Amino acid sequence: MLKDYFRLFWIFFRVGAFTFGGGYAMIPIIQKEIVEKAQLIDDDEFLDIIAVAQSLPGAVAVNTAVFVGYKLLGFIGALFTLVGTALPSLIVIIILAIFYNEIKDIHSIQLFFRGVRPAIVSLIFMAAVKLSKSISKKTFNYLVILGSFTLIVFLQVHPIYVVIICGLLGLTQQRKENKNELS
Repeated sequence: MLKDYFRLFWIFFRVGAFTFGGGYAMIPIIQKEIVEKAQLIDDDEFLDIIAVAQSLPGAVAVNTAVFVGYKLLGFIGALFTLVGTALPSLIVIIILAIFYNEIKDIHSIQLFFRGVRPAIVSLIFMAAVKLSKSISKKTFNYLVILGSFTLIVFLQVHPIYVVIICGLLGLTQQRKENKNELS
């Protein structure tokens, strides 16, 4: 059993250590490690976890890690995945804080981070593409995607409001479909 805890810790430690760009950039890597490689959960479960994780306060990657850990190994599993995800960032932040004044003006460091930015955008885009494959191909879902995009990009509605609205729409739609099935 302890081996399982450390396996989860190590998976999430690697994800946390080698992903730049924060939570959304981590999602495709978590998906690859947990769903594809380790096959610990399936795509549908992962999509559900992401939906819940992004609708709660906090970093989506940390929330996802906690949900996966809890689902697989309970409360202690959630702690192991939480620490695994956060520890690499904590170590790097402490090191950067110590040496920041010495490295902030080094041209190669600035170039490194300039190069990382497009890769982060690519990771986030890939997460969207992979997750979209798990969404059922219903008109309702396409309308929610298009509506969400329009609200956020063009009308500049805060994303949390869009998540809440979409969650309520999904709940309403599911209830409507359930009533139709019973009729």
